[in-house]
Amino acid sequence: MKKIGITITGCMGRMGRQLIKSSRSNKNFKLVSLTESRKINKKIFGITPELNTDKAFKNTNVIIDFTVPRCTLDVLKVATKLKKRVVIGTTGFNNKQEKMIEKYSKKIPILKAGNMSLGVNLLMYLTEIASNALGNNFLSKIYEVHHKHKVDYPSGTALMLGNGIAIGKNKNFKNLIGKKYLNKKTFPFGKKINFNSLRKGEVIGEHEVMFSSGKEIVTLNHESFDRALYSDGALVAAKWLMSKKPGLYSMRNLLNFR
Repeated sequence: MKKIGITITGCMGRMGRQLIKSSRSNKNFKLVSLTESRKINKKIFGITPELNTDKAFKNTNVIIDFTVPRCTLDVLKVATKLKKRVVIGTTGFNNKQEKMIEKYSKKIPILKAGNMSLGVNLLMYLTEIASNALGNNFLSKIYEVHHKHKVDYPSGTALMLGNGIAIGKNKNFKNLIGKKYLNKKTFPFGKKINFNSLRKGEVIGEHEVMFSSGKEIVTLNHESFDRALYSDGALVAAKWLMSKKPGLYSMRNLLNFR
C-alpha cells in the first residue's frame, strides 16, 4: 500500500514533536514536510522546517495541525487553495474562527477534534447518555487539568464535554455555560455548567464530569498518561480522511458513534 504523505505544522511544539515521533514509527505514513510560524535553521530527521506556504504543502496528502487558532486559519487558507486534507487538533477558536473553518470545509475534507483520544471520545459519548438519563434534576460541572504551558481554558475537551451535557438535555450549550474558574481548589455546582481548569507541572490531561442531585453524585473521568495517544489518534484520523469528500468531520464520525 502506498504510504500517505503528511505534513506536520507547529513541528517544534509538544504535539508537533510527538507527531513526528509517531509518524516515523507508523508504516502507513511518510513524513513529507514540517512547518513552523518562524524560520527554523536546523533539520529534523533530514527535513528543514518551512513556513506555511504553497511550497511546504505542495506534495503532501494530509496536513496535521496542532498549533494556535491564527496559525490554523493560515494553514487552511493554503490547504484549500491546494485541495489538501487537514486534521485539526488545535483548540481555543472563537465563533468567527469556527465559521471560517466551516467555510473551508465546503471545499476540502477537514476533521476537527478538541481531543484525538479514543478514550476521551468515548467519555464524551457516555456524558451525553448520562446527561439524558439523569435529566434536569441533576446539576453538572466539569473539572480539567493540563500542563502549565497550556494557555486556553477551559480546554477544548472540557467544552466538548459540556456540549455533550447540553446534547443529552436537548439544550443549546451556549445557554448552559456557567462560570469558568482557573486554579481553584474547589468549585460549586450551579444551574448552568461550571468549569474549573487547573494548570500545573507537566500533566498531559485529566477530565472529570460530575452530576449531582444533592443526594448522590455520578462521576465520569479520563486520565491521559502518554501524549502518544493523541498523535496516534491524529494519524488514524489522517488515514480515515483520505477517503472522505469535502466536509467538516469529528472523531465521532470516525468512531461511528450515533
